[in-house]
Amino acid sequence: MKVLVADDDVVSRQMAAQLLRKWDYEVVTAADGRAALDILRGPAAPRLALLDWMMPLMDGPEVCRELRLKPLDAYVYLLLLTSKDAKQDVVEGLESGADDYLTKPFDSDELKARLRAGLRVLDLEDNLVKAREGLRFKASHDALTGLWNRGAILELMQREVQRIQREGGVLALMLVDLDHFKSVNDKLGHLSGDEVLRETARRISQSVRSYDLVGRYGGEEFLVLLPGCDRAAAEERAKRFAAAVADSPIETTEGETRMTLSVGVISTVDAAGSDSIALVRAADAALYRAKQAGRNRVELAVSNDLLQPVPAAG
Repeated sequence: MKVLVADDDVVSRQMAAQLLRKWDYEVVTAADGRAALDILRGPAAPRLALLDWMMPLMDGPEVCRELRLKPLDAYVYLLLLTSKDAKQDVVEGLESGADDYLTKPFDSDELKARLRAGLRVLDLEDNLVKAREGLRFKASHDALTGLWNRGAILELMQREVQRIQREGGVLALMLVDLDHFKSVNDKLGHLSGDEVLRETARRISQSVRSYDLVGRYGGEEFLVLLPGCDRAAAEERAKRFAAAVADSPIETTEGETRMTLSVGVISTVDAAGSDSIALVRAADAALYRAKQAGRNRVELAVSNDLLQPVPAAG
């Protein structure tokens, strides 16, 4: 763990740094409050800091207040070192944003104990952040495939469409559906069906660019967003997705099976001013035609698809 020691007294600073290195901490030092604040706001900043109360340019409590004004990516545990021990001084230090204080000259065992207490707080904070990120991921991703879930991919699509309308550019959207998926569940069972969905999601994800977006739209349908793709480029990519799935069998615990895709494609080049709902309607209409024409094919949306509702593809 990296620790900042900020003290304008060179002897005190070196003694504290030497002690911390003995306890296997990585130490960085500062001789004034401004330098300390810059270090704590900089890249690879320490998560623990020992701040002397009295320092030039900016004292310890000022550093605490400034640091707490703008939340950092990771919490920093601040320990004030002070010769002041009056109750009002202690209150002032803690209210400035310090997490703890230690009276100078400090006892080494007490310093070690207070640093350990700081580490426990940081561990707890890190665990809470991980839990929060885990909940955020679960709220926006499909549990089976790991792709964006329906709500998230639709929200991302709406943002992309609005961005294009403001700034210009082009976006291709495609609805991808596994052909005859019900037969997989009927013949091999639902667990094998889940394996097919996961493998299909993996193959599609490996076929897109890093900034493309893939979501599970529902059941065996996937929604793919391709920024910067016009009609021709989107059609080519749709064929690539289809080949990625159809060219080799999918292994399941109950045996292998071959799958094909039907794809409906729309590009904003052919749908200027259309909102996200109209784009999904058009892609869905094109997908329906692909199903009606025998499946295992790519269909491009036409202008009428932007205006009329379509029946479910099935």
